[in-house]
Amino acid sequence: MDSETQEQFVALETKLAYMEDFVNQLQGVTVEHTKLIDSLREENRILAQKVKDMSDMLEGDIPNRRPPHY
Repeated sequence: MDSETQEQFVALETKLAYMEDFVNQLQGVTVEHTKLIDSLREENRILAQKVKDMSDMLEGDIPNRRPPHY
């Protein structure tokens, strides 16, 4: 194998190593973001339930509520 071919192989292997590292970092960020999204969804679900519960509790206290036929 001549030196030019050897240099091309080394360059390709170097690029491949950088790409593998980038993909691994990207995967780590993706996993982290997925966990954060799941956590935020759960928090949102809890807050929505609390708002619904508060709304249900206050519903009887609203004096100028529309009649059910509206």
